[in-house]
Amino acid sequence: MSSSPTVDGALVQWGERLFYPPNRIVRSPPTPRLDTLMRRKAAVIRGRIVATVSRRAPQVMVKVTGGGRGMAAIAAHFRYISKNGRLEIEDDRGVSHRGKEALRDLADQWRYGGALIPEEGDRREAFNIMLSMPRGTDPGIVQRAAREFAAAELAGHRYVMVLHEHQANPHVHLSVRATARDGSRLNPRKTDLHRWRETFAEKLRGWGVEAEATRQATRGENRRFDPIWRLKARGEGRFAASAPSTAKSGEAYKDNRLRAMEAWVRIGEALKLSDRADDQALARDIVHFLRQMPYAKELARQLQRELGMPTRADVMRPTQTMQRPGPDIER
Repeated sequence: MSSSPTVDGALVQWGERLFYPPNRIVRSPPTPRLDTLMRRKAAVIRGRIVATVSRRAPQVMVKVTGGGRGMAAIAAHFRYISKNGRLEIEDDRGVSHRGKEALRDLADQWRYGGALIPEEGDRREAFNIMLSMPRGTDPGIVQRAAREFAAAELAGHRYVMVLHEHQANPHVHLSVRATARDGSRLNPRKTDLHRWRETFAEKLRGWGVEAEATRQATRGENRRFDPIWRLKARGEGRFAASAPSTAKSGEAYKDNRLRAMEAWVRIGEALKLSDRADDQALARDIVHFLRQMPYAKELARQLQRELGMPTRADVMRPTQTMQRPGPDIER
């Protein structure tokens, strides 16, 4: 049973706001009839809604972890990601290298190929990127998807990649030369990172792995992730300072999540009016998804406080206070 054009139109209108960055790269097939194109787009949006709210598909991670400002730092990163030559390192031509001598040759290719990269410098000459999936994902597929990601998003740049499968979650380290062969420079921004996540998730799905790249605002989350250097330092016991707040805040944060919630409500309303049973079931899943959103719960707590109603924390506090020793109560 097909859904009405009104339902499909609402899915495309509000779903594209939820799921796609404004700078995404679209490679469309020859233009079909308008109604056929709308049905195709609506089918894609339905699939992403099901993956997000019903199946809770794993989220890909794409992170820029730093970069070298000279050839000494870049070569050191080559050694780090390849475990000093023990792991195979693959370049942008698909050629594999292994061993310390191969790493030195690779560093010389970067140093002298194109504009000279000095041993030390002030300008960032390379970016380090990590593509990751949760535990249980086939490492070989993560590597193939990363290879396709790099070919699509880093075309014209020299890069190397190494698969790490010895840790809990399989991931690929990429080191990308900042200056492309045509002289243009890579300068990843937040919108680029979201597009990169979309591309990586798309490549994984092409290999049969369920993966999503929805934004935190779309999922109503408010987590603030520590930078890689802080995580490494803490793991090695080198970072003892108090941890910063793990929750996001600010007007942009609120505005993005309110816009996302509005889009979810509009989509749910459209699906509820559909004559398809699976659409109506999906509308119910969206209601449950919205109720479980961290930001929705945050709004509920804020409303309770504004109305003077006790929150769960308020209810628990008297019990905890009465269990304290006398001096604490007197204070």
